[in-house]
Amino acid sequence: MVLDRYAKRKNTTGKKIEIIPIPLIKDIKPHDPLNVLVFKAIKASRKKLVDNDILVIAHKIISKAEGRIVNLRDLEPSSRSNKIAEANGKDARMIEIILNESKEIIRLSNGIIITETRHGFICANAGVDQSNVEDGYNNALLLPIDADRSAMKIRQFFKKRTGKKIAVIITDTFGRPFREGQTNVAIGVAGIEAIKSYIGLADMYGKQLRVTKIAVADEIASAAELAMGKSARVPTVIIRGYNYQSTEKKSQISKLIRPKTQDLFR
Repeated sequence: MVLDRYAKRKNTTGKKIEIIPIPLIKDIKPHDPLNVLVFKAIKASRKKLVDNDILVIAHKIISKAEGRIVNLRDLEPSSRSNKIAEANGKDARMIEIILNESKEIIRLSNGIIITETRHGFICANAGVDQSNVEDGYNNALLLPIDADRSAMKIRQFFKKRTGKKIAVIITDTFGRPFREGQTNVAIGVAGIEAIKSYIGLADMYGKQLRVTKIAVADEIASAAELAMGKSARVPTVIIRGYNYQSTEKKSQISKLIRPKTQDLFR
């Protein structure tokens, strides 16, 4: 019987998964030793990393530590930025930053700007944000230049400091086509396969799966957001108990980016 064969398979989904919030001790400033501060925050929370933990970190503290802050007062908007700003009721200086961080404007309507970032992400305002930033009226925060590389450095630090083999996911909050509300997604990963493929496996009734691939890095990022919040000063979360596929390969986040030739909505 197909169901009998299925029932004998190893159960990989019934295990308890924990979401452990790690409050940060201090606000992050440019060039702060973020790795050390996160390590101290974990210790202050009376927690310890164990093998196969996933450390999920909001990109804002990564960007702050890497100095990805732009002072709007230092900018001189271009004529294009001024024209877009005037037509959409926006700050021309913010438009200038968004254009600088974008490969292409995908949609521009009613003050909403959807772009493709230099990383290949499709999101609002090229990921440029003024929330949870000191002097947010005059400062804007950019995405990390290479969040995969940032994640890898953090992973290597904790491997040396604790001896534990972990994965790292860096997140941001994106809107979604066809659905209201925003959700956390992965913008950088290290030590974990970003996508889990079920292609070639059988479903619970024995039918072979042909196209199913799950964006596990995004699902983990979204789960972590439940413990992070937007104003709770919890930019770091430990996910424990999820049975993920580890990897030493670099540039994993690119696997989550749909090629333009396969994007039916562009």
